[in-house]
Amino acid sequence: MQDLDRLIAEALAVFERIEDPAQLEQAKARYLGKSGALTDLLKGLGKLPAEERPAAGSRINQAKQQLEDALARRREAIQGKKMEVRLAEEALDVSLPGRGLGVGGLHPVTRTLERIESLFRSIGFDVASGPEIETDFYNFTALNIPEDHPARAMHDTFYVEGGALLRTHTSPVQVHYMQKHQPPLKIIAPGRVYRCDSDVTHTPMFHQVEGLWVDENVTLATLKGVLGDFMQRFFERENLPVRFRPSFFPFTEPSAEMDIGCVICGGSGCRVCSHTGWLEVLGCGMVHPNVLKHVNIDSEKYLGFAFGLGVERMAMLRYGVNDIRLFFENDLRFLKQFN
Repeated sequence: MQDLDRLIAEALAVFERIEDPAQLEQAKARYLGKSGALTDLLKGLGKLPAEERPAAGSRINQAKQQLEDALARRREAIQGKKMEVRLAEEALDVSLPGRGLGVGGLHPVTRTLERIESLFRSIGFDVASGPEIETDFYNFTALNIPEDHPARAMHDTFYVEGGALLRTHTSPVQVHYMQKHQPPLKIIAPGRVYRCDSDVTHTPMFHQVEGLWVDENVTLATLKGVLGDFMQRFFERENLPVRFRPSFFPFTEPSAEMDIGCVICGGSGCRVCSHTGWLEVLGCGMVHPNVLKHVNIDSEKYLGFAFGLGVERMAMLRYGVNDIRLFFENDLRFLKQFN
C-alpha cells in the first residue's frame, strides 16, 4: 500500500507517452489486467489486519477508477489525432469549381445511322423496319437469289430451328414494304444483320442500310445522282469523286459497285485504299424485274433502284477507325471520343 501513489504516477506517465492504441491496451493489462500491478494489490488485502482492509480496499478502487478514466481520455486523444491526420489528408478546397457529372454520348454507330437517316429523309425517303428473324422466301427467294447461290451456304448464314434464319441483309424489309404499298416508293431500311464472319473488318452482327426507290421514271442516272450527292454530304466534301464499276447481284440488273475517292489520303494512295486512291463503299443497281413480280408490281410500268451499305464501314471511314471490333468492345476510352 505504501507504493500505491508511486504506481499511479508511473501508470499515468506511461499512458501519456503512448501514441498507438494497441500499445495502450498492453499498458492497461500491465496495470489493470488479471496479473496487473493493481490487481496484485487487491489480492494482497487478505494479509492486512481486518480493521485496515476497508480503507485499503477503498484506496485501491479509487486508484483503479483513476487509471480507467486516464485510459479513456488517452484513447479519445489518440483517436482524435488520427482523425486530424485523416482530415488533413482528405481536405477539400471548397472554393474550387466542382468536377460535374460525367455525361455519356451516342455510340459512333448510332451517330452514323442517325446521320444517314437524316440525309435520306431530307430528300423524301421514309425509314422502314422489319423482323430480324426471317424466312428463306423473304431473305433469298423473293430477292431472286437462286437455290445454288453461295449466300445460302451455312458458312454465311445463321440458320435456326424450323427453317428460319437470321437475316443476312435488310433487303427483306423492302419485300415486306412493297407487299403492303404501291409505287411510288422511296424508303431506306436500316438495321442489324447477321453473317458467319469475324475479323478486323467483319463481325457476326453488324448494321446495314438498304435503299429502294420505285417509280415510273427512275433510271440509272437517278441512282448515280442520289448516291453521289449522299456521299458528298455524308463526308462533307463537295468535290468528292465517285465512280461506278460493273458488278453482279441477283436482285439488281444492271448492278454496280460504287467507289469514292479515298477520304483518308485524298486519293494519293494509302494503306486503307490499298494505294489505289479509291474506296469501295456500297453495292447498287436497278431492281430486277423478278423481284417486282414477287410483290405484284408491274415491272413493265415501274422501274426502281436499290443499294446497300455497311454502317460500320461508313463510320470507320468518317471517324478514321481502323478496327471494326472497337465499336463492340465498349472501351470507354474509345467511346468518350465521340461524346
